[in-house]
Amino acid sequence: MDAWRKKLIEDIDFDDKEFYSALGFKCGLEIHQQLDTKKKLFCHCPVGYRNDEPDAIILRHMRPTLSEMGTYDGTALMEFKTKKQVIYQLYRDNVCTYEMDDTPPFPMNQEALDYAIEIALMLGCQLVDEVHITRKQYLDGSIPTGFQRTAIIGVDGWIPYRGRKIRIQQLALEEDACREVEDRRHTIVFRTDRLSTPLVEVVTKPDMLTPHEAAEVDELLGRLLRASGRVRRGIGTARQDVNVSINGSDRVEIKGVPRTPDIRALTHYEALRHKALLDLREELHKRGITPTGFRAEDHEVTGLLKNTSNPRLRALIDEGEVIHAVNLKGWRELIRHETQPALTFAAELAGRVRVIACLDEMPNIFVLDGRGEGLGVEAEEHLRKEIGAAEEDTLVLVWGPAEDALTGAQEIIIRAKEAVQFIPQESRQHMPDACRTDFERILPGPDRMYPDTDSAPVAISKERVERLQADAAPCPWDREERYMKMKIPEHLAADLAIHPSARLFDQLIEETSLNPTLLAEALVQWQKAIKRDKRKVGLNISPPYEESLESFFKAAADCNTPRRALYYAFEKLLYGENAEPPSFLSGEELKALCKKVAREFADVRYKTRELTLDFLVGEIIEQSQGRAEPAKTRFLLSSYP
Repeated sequence: MDAWRKKLIEDIDFDDKEFYSALGFKCGLEIHQQLDTKKKLFCHCPVGYRNDEPDAIILRHMRPTLSEMGTYDGTALMEFKTKKQVIYQLYRDNVCTYEMDDTPPFPMNQEALDYAIEIALMLGCQLVDEVHITRKQYLDGSIPTGFQRTAIIGVDGWIPYRGRKIRIQQLALEEDACREVEDRRHTIVFRTDRLSTPLVEVVTKPDMLTPHEAAEVDELLGRLLRASGRVRRGIGTARQDVNVSINGSDRVEIKGVPRTPDIRALTHYEALRHKALLDLREELHKRGITPTGFRAEDHEVTGLLKNTSNPRLRALIDEGEVIHAVNLKGWRELIRHETQPALTFAAELAGRVRVIACLDEMPNIFVLDGRGEGLGVEAEEHLRKEIGAAEEDTLVLVWGPAEDALTGAQEIIIRAKEAVQFIPQESRQHMPDACRTDFERILPGPDRMYPDTDSAPVAISKERVERLQADAAPCPWDREERYMKMKIPEHLAADLAIHPSARLFDQLIEETSLNPTLLAEALVQWQKAIKRDKRKVGLNISPPYEESLESFFKAAADCNTPRRALYYAFEKLLYGENAEPPSFLSGEELKALCKKVAREFADVRYKTRELTLDFLVGEIIEQSQGRAEPAKTRFLLSSYP
């Protein structure tokens, strides 16, 4: 962690209930996790990631469509203002005409639906009787059709937490979007490999009352999803959006939080951003800048600044770009009101300009309130006089191609007027320090949703639910409790409860006499350690199929394979070799090996006889690949001179 970020979060009690209660802090989660299916949700293309050169690209432009009520979604209109051209990188093996919206969807992947139902049952959700597919507009280009197909599977669930219930609003099954490769000015590039991969979205109620609770519940839900055994693992397979509000503010969504621990600092500072914006609104009202008293003017000032001493502005003018000055009446100094650590309200304006006007070369605005920033004091005074700006006014310069500069000026006015009225509902992205946020888009509303007339409803029968209920994995906290009753150490029980081999462990414990702790160590710790050691020397090990593991451990139970020998054989199995768990050496085999090792190391003498025996026992166990029983080996060696 870099020193600056550490300074931001040190000495903060993220579970200070009194402090966050006074703020009215509320937080909800939206967790997206890909399902471990072989095919995509609405076509037969295989699931998988690609990093090679694409087979083809296509270019598209997005346009909003009317909802059933004859209205446009605000987010769709915002995205349309960006005038983005969207480039898709296509892979012949991973994408078909469905993803490109050239053919209707295939019937829903029933394996994905089964997995979603199982997870909904683990969450205690009430299942819907019939699954209805709806379309959710996405005009940011991340889905070529302009909408995502999604379906609610269950509602009104809950999970236990700190002696209370965290309510689950809904679980939905939906298709994943493209991966963003590049976003610069009016061009955005997406890779289509993960497009339409099935995923579940788990949405909680705003029941987390501190940032620490938000992070803990996120971890708890993540563990439940992994314990299901039905989700994909690895980088890019899971994402979480975090919703935050305080007293007097509306919900704001932080998109794509990368790590669970980052939730604490991000939600803490987002709540304080809301408080700072509420304080700013109060100060604006004190100055008489109310929703009815708000005044702002936009002036195109390129000609007035043609002789500016600012090299950047001079270069822009020479290239044919234009400069606008937005006059915010009565705002002097208030635009420098701090909203986040080392950020002011000016960052709120710059974020809107960056996203909507596509002016993404930072800084993209200058704030002029008597300090001459970017121009010099004399040049600023001259500009103020020419456009009629009073001393108590603040000017904001924005520049770019004519159409973009005009859009930027309009967005500055829109965002400034919002500050007088409310905290806007918006999606925000985390900044690199994982403490602060920046504008991403207006928060979507209900007008983005409408039925998918290409997809028939899918009834969920009672028989199907009963079958899936019988096959659903236990919740991880129930598993942990059961494992600890088997005398498995707490930390190992916690890891095993969410491990992909947990189902196999439960089966083997029922069917064999294997020691539970030994089996847990082999499946969880040994497998991880062997993979890690081999990665150090540049080797990758693929885990064996579950059937191979099952037969391997059943054979080990039948022949009572000793612990060390089991490790050696298990290592070979992970290498892909034909490994049979061996039994202990026979008495004659052990005697012969003891004599051999005693002769080989006859000259080895440690300070004491016991230390020498320790060495010889270790050597015999190594040479026998763990098949020598330590106690018998030591007894035999002790009889030698």
